[in-house]
Amino acid sequence: MSRIWDVEHECMPREELEQLQLERLQATLNRAYKNVTCYRNKFKELGILPEDIHSLAELTKLPFTTKDDLRLNYPYGMFAVPLREVVRIHASSGTTGKATVVGYTKNDIKTWSNLVARFMTAAGVTHDDVVQITFGYGLFTGAFGLHYGAETIGASVIPTSSGNTDKQIAIMQDYRSTVLVGTPSYALTIADRMEQVGIDPKTLALRVGLFGGEPWSEAMRREIESRLFISATDNYGLSEIIGPGVAGDCSYKDGMHLAEDTFLAEIIDPESCRVLPPGSVGELVLTTLTKEALPLIRYRTRDITSLDYSPCPCGRTTVRMKKTMGRSDDMLIIKGVNVFPSQIEEVLFAIEGCRPHYQIVVDKKGAMDLLEVDIEVTENIFFDEMKRQRRFLEMVEKKLTSTLGVGATVRLVEPGRIPRHEGKAVRVVDKRQKG
Repeated sequence: MSRIWDVEHECMPREELEQLQLERLQATLNRAYKNVTCYRNKFKELGILPEDIHSLAELTKLPFTTKDDLRLNYPYGMFAVPLREVVRIHASSGTTGKATVVGYTKNDIKTWSNLVARFMTAAGVTHDDVVQITFGYGLFTGAFGLHYGAETIGASVIPTSSGNTDKQIAIMQDYRSTVLVGTPSYALTIADRMEQVGIDPKTLALRVGLFGGEPWSEAMRREIESRLFISATDNYGLSEIIGPGVAGDCSYKDGMHLAEDTFLAEIIDPESCRVLPPGSVGELVLTTLTKEALPLIRYRTRDITSLDYSPCPCGRTTVRMKKTMGRSDDMLIIKGVNVFPSQIEEVLFAIEGCRPHYQIVVDKKGAMDLLEVDIEVTENIFFDEMKRQRRFLEMVEKKLTSTLGVGATVRLVEPGRIPRHEGKAVRVVDKRQKG
């Protein structure tokens, strides 16, 4: 059994866990109905009251909540407590519309810190570690979530924030950082830079990486682990629900343990909104069970995943959430076929000569969708003779077409040509939406 932060809740028998979920769900429904006008109106439209829900099976009677609900009630309309009880305010970037504003009571902050401590402990972090956080601090929840979780464990925190890769590496060397926190794509940017300047990652004290904030494949995990010589773990969260802390890998890395005592999870068909049976791939829907400031009922995350209820060798009894494939609203539909960037990434990372940087460009010619994948390749392939380069390109195109079920044109670019980002990588450029 691996180290466990909260044995009582992480290893609770399923029957006890479901009873706890029901009790907390009923308390949440009462809180939302009493204090949030939006929910009171939704309940009245459906002709239901909180006390009508007697079992977890009746969750399907309840209305969904979407990001639009938070935007329409911007900034504080979804809060269930007076502003004087809110001790922290975070918000999304607002790049796809009005920002969604989230609030935390003192108790919410304590809950959040402990949830992050859970997945950090599961990943192998202890009070002896030095944690370097490369997420940007500010309204984004990622940096503060990991910061408070690490301090709760008793680890030392270096809040470097994002940017200045050379300085990040220097701090890793000088401060003897043992844990790296950030996006997986930025971890590879760090690995690239170390390679360029001739720094051997084995000379660092790094041993664990905690990565999130964007979908990433198992192939990318292997790439990070082999280049930085660390154990790379995945974690999941979203600002509206709490931030990081919803789920995280244990040492077996076979799905992220979801904090079911705090969040009730469902998988739905994103089109029909029908709840799917266990093991199905679909959109994750979450209901908060302990949030005071911002309780959310059946929140549509738009993230595509599946839930695994089989026992885990680590001893935790909570359901495991598979790596997200992408988002239902970001899923590419090419010639009627659903395509996720993670599928393309998995293919590319398995091909020797492809570097871990790529960009997907989608365009339209008349009524026809066109899919182009720009990939960085090693110098020996980029500068190889045309005949051999052509064979390599055709091989990559064939493997992509076989996996995706739709044709893709591949363009080889030399190392360093794909834009690097200090936060989330920009993987898709969809030109169909322009003009």
